Amino acid sequence: MTVTIYDVAREAGVSMATVSRVVNNNPNVKPQTRKKVFEAIERLGYRPNAVARGLASKKTTTVGVVIPDISNMNLAEIARGIEDIATMYHYNIILCNADKKKDKEIRVINTLLEKQVDGLLFMGGTVTDEHIQAFKTSSVPIVLCATTDDNNTIPAVDIDHQQAAYDAVKLLVDSGHRKIGMISGTLQDPSLGFARYQGYKQALEESAIPFNENYVRVGNYKYESGIEAMKYFLALEDRPTAVFAATDEMAIGAIHAIQDAGLKVPEDISVISVDNSRMASMVRPQLTTVAQPMYDIGAVSMRLLTKLMNKETTDQTKYVLPHTVIERQTVGQV
Repeated sequence: MTVTIYDVAREAGVSMATVSRVVNNNPNVKPQTRKKVFEAIERLGYRPNAVARGLASKKTTTVGVVIPDISNMNLAEIARGIEDIATMYHYNIILCNADKKKDKEIRVINTLLEKQVDGLLFMGGTVTDEHIQAFKTSSVPIVLCATTDDNNTIPAVDIDHQQAAYDAVKLLVDSGHRKIGMISGTLQDPSLGFARYQGYKQALEESAIPFNENYVRVGNYKYESGIEAMKYFLALEDRPTAVFAATDEMAIGAIHAIQDAGLKVPEDISVISVDNSRMASMVRPQLTTVAQPMYDIGAVSMRLLTKLMNKETTDQTKYVLPHTVIERQTVGQV
């Protein structure tokens, strides 16, 4: 049978109120009494009822996290940052994978809110009007993590994706490349895919390089789409001398397609991307990429959420973290 607070009180020879004070770390308990209660808890294997405590305090010390793709290594690193800060501030995490499906994301958001979480982190997905509507029904704080909404109305932590893409393409331009292709993410994703596409176009325009529609292929952020896009570029009569991929995974697909065609990176074609996932240093040659501070994005998001949950004063509710160009071996001079 389930051990109750009444059983602990009887075992320790104290009142239920005293057991409650011990469990909730109330300082107004004598050390000897506290010791007796803890010994009774250990003997009986008592576990406080989190649901009951949540009803009494109107807090569950639980945070819901919606993640679009749990297999994505970048998002896993962000989740580590979230978890570490949550642990520091004594919050538990409920992590829900949404498979990059909007309907599932909305359903998960509503389910977490029904579970009476104290706050919600929405990680790395496209924020649509349907998401905004679901967020409006929330009575608890919500922070966007590695994404933003179009109107910047919801607290958010991310990098400047357009600037990151611009910096990547500018490195190619500064290396002498004029024929630069792009393997883009979905352009229906304003905060990531479209933003990086805009950064690509901005770098070309400022370098007086004409935009060529044949040099842009839309992928799905995955390795296989990088292979397919690169095969398309290789088949062009006037193929690019360099390719900017919107993610490391697509860039690695592009590198392998180049190598499978009997060509070399960067001697024949240069490749650069954004992310700096672990795979970037595992592939050969090692991938030149723009590093997102994945762990920091998660940590800062969770810290911001703790402030909002505890109604602390915050200087700002939108944080744009710095990115860094990591030069390795896949960009060559022309």
